[in-house]
Amino acid sequence: MTTAIWVGALLAYLAFRLWYDGVQKPLTTEEIAKFTSMLEQRAAEGFGSQEIETVRRFMEQDDGKEFIMVNLIQFNPSPVTHPDTDLGVKSHELVQAYFKPFMKILFRRAGHPVLMTRAVAGYLDAWNTPPDPGWHAVGLIRYRSRRDAMLASFANPVFGGIHKYKIAALKQTFAFPSQAQVALYASPRITVALVLALGAALLQLVVS
Repeated sequence: MTTAIWVGALLAYLAFRLWYDGVQKPLTTEEIAKFTSMLEQRAAEGFGSQEIETVRRFMEQDDGKEFIMVNLIQFNPSPVTHPDTDLGVKSHELVQAYFKPFMKILFRRAGHPVLMTRAVAGYLDAWNTPPDPGWHAVGLIRYRSRRDAMLASFANPVFGGIHKYKIAALKQTFAFPSQAQVALYASPRITVALVLALGAALLQLVVS
């Protein structure tokens, strides 16, 4: 019985890692062309030619691995006009109409928030940068791969219906992808392993 418990825990962890890490295959030339075309079709939603070119290069340099998107956010002064009802709403509440459904889409592809913070002061250290526009928040979002990022956003039919809420809620934002070099937080890989090990140990105690 003990062996079955630990084998079951190991199989559960391997299944989790298969979902969380994915196949780690870089985007193909055909996929890059397809996603670029989709992005160009959404140019009217605020994507300029420079952004489209940056995304295309990002896809061409794909290594198949996970990345973290760093997002700096400044909200529009509240109230803002709700795109559907024309009623005045708070900007930080309206952005949730975008964020919550997008996170549901992303989670199915093993994406999730890493860190969400609220700014409490302006720049304390800045070299050769434009003046602080008044950023309100910073968010770090983990993506399983560049393929998943495309499939969860521009290539997802739901995205086109919710992106308008983000546009209405934010005065300005910029985002850039990054890959972790030093990470001191307990990643889900470690957390899930510890939870499964604890569960298996407790179950072993119960049945023994």
